[in-house]
Amino acid sequence: MSGVGYGLVPETRGLVAAARRALGERPRVRAQLDECARRLDEPLRVALAGQLKAGKSTLLNALVGQDIAPTDATECTRLVTWYRNGTAPRVTAYSADGARADVVVRRGRGAEGLPGAHGLTFDLSALRWNSPTPREVDQLAVEWPSAELAQTTIIDTPGISSLSREVSARTSRLLTPGGPGPALPPADAVLYLLRRLDAADVDFLEKIGGGQSGSTGAPQSFSGPLGVVGVVSRADEIGAGRIDALHSARDVATRFATELERTGLCQSVIPVAGLLAFAAATLRQREYDAFEALAAIPVDELTTALLSADRFAHPDLPLPVSAELRAHLAARFGLFGIRLAVTLIRLGVRGSQALAAELSSRSGLDELRTVLDVQFAQRADELKAHSALTALARILAANPGSTADALLPRVRTLLADVHGFAELRLLAHLRADELPLPPDDLAELNRLIGGTGVAPTLRLGLPAHTDLPTQRDAALAAVHKWRSRARHPLADQFTANACLTAARSAEGLLDILHEPPTTPFPALRPGR
Repeated sequence: MSGVGYGLVPETRGLVAAARRALGERPRVRAQLDECARRLDEPLRVALAGQLKAGKSTLLNALVGQDIAPTDATECTRLVTWYRNGTAPRVTAYSADGARADVVVRRGRGAEGLPGAHGLTFDLSALRWNSPTPREVDQLAVEWPSAELAQTTIIDTPGISSLSREVSARTSRLLTPGGPGPALPPADAVLYLLRRLDAADVDFLEKIGGGQSGSTGAPQSFSGPLGVVGVVSRADEIGAGRIDALHSARDVATRFATELERTGLCQSVIPVAGLLAFAAATLRQREYDAFEALAAIPVDELTTALLSADRFAHPDLPLPVSAELRAHLAARFGLFGIRLAVTLIRLGVRGSQALAAELSSRSGLDELRTVLDVQFAQRADELKAHSALTALARILAANPGSTADALLPRVRTLLADVHGFAELRLLAHLRADELPLPPDDLAELNRLIGGTGVAPTLRLGLPAHTDLPTQRDAALAAVHKWRSRARHPLADQFTANACLTAARSAEGLLDILHEPPTTPFPALRPGR
């Protein structure tokens, strides 16, 4: 993928256009190729997947920063739901044959006029289809004004371990390659939620990537989404809601990341207390006032009250917050969130905005956003191009016998060149363990492979307006340095491979930092 992924989208677009010229007389194939071209210009598509009750909808709300996904166990959580940016809120149900119906949206109420803990409810009981016959809902589409959704379309999927095989199959059909379905992979990347790591999780992650791996455990080719990040969801429950729960969750995330190395797919595993993250993103002043009142009572008294959610909400407890509001806080923040909010206020955090920022940071959401930015958002072109190339390879293989056959070797070469994926895996390893290199070298290696951003100047550690010759000199020096490090006789195999990955990233930078044209206009040929 040209070292660091630059130039991949234009080349992919050119291959799609060439295929369309060769196969354009076939309407179905032309429509598939047109969809490939459109996807390169659309927002990145990220799917949320995981087992039943992993907390996908709650995490979606936290990432968007709005209460837009139902989190209670309704029929909606059994359907694939697409969340896209829109000019006005709208929810539409679609049947398998394309018929559609508007969905009524209801907002639950919580204590003392606050929004309910489960937020919105999509009422599917009285759909009015744009066809004479009622249909069965196949999927939902939610349009919502959101800066986050303007950059990324999020696909919320049903749990893979549902008691209903059909419900689980909806997620499998969407994300796992090889079966019948659209030529173009619906998702470019996957956020996979883990509560525990069992065989079902590992099997599904392997299916996402097509199950093909080499002797080193790294995938040789990818027929599913290229980017996969794991989330230890509901991380506060790992430590039974104790104040140090996220420390325990981080240890679990490190163990999960180590065990997932053999799948060659999950590039990072981040612990996130999804409930706390969402509550922090939508913290109301009335809730802050309640936490401030609770922080004023003796520590032992509050500790006893927080032994369980039922006890905390019991009307007989003489606390300076109503029982109804205490039940609301327990449902919205969990016991871990209540303990943490009260502790932060006792430590001097003042104001709802300051408390929301602290809770968000400690929930793990800020760390997850950083990882998603580096591994998904900044590599969006590479991820989208991979989806388009995967679809193009399937289309060309299914329609042999034309001049388009000559395109297939190049498409397969691009798909087999997974340097971008090697960078993602190395970034994940650097998050958990340090290589036996000096700190300055570790920082430089992290920059070169895109750990602080994928722009050439960021990778090279140079100011944004550095001239091209200086950038080329720095890239060439990096190639020599990291190839030399890889040949060091005392370097272990993993360190040597990491140094080679950095060297190839630097070579990719050299490839794109070529000399600009010497004249601003093409040379004019003299007339004959």
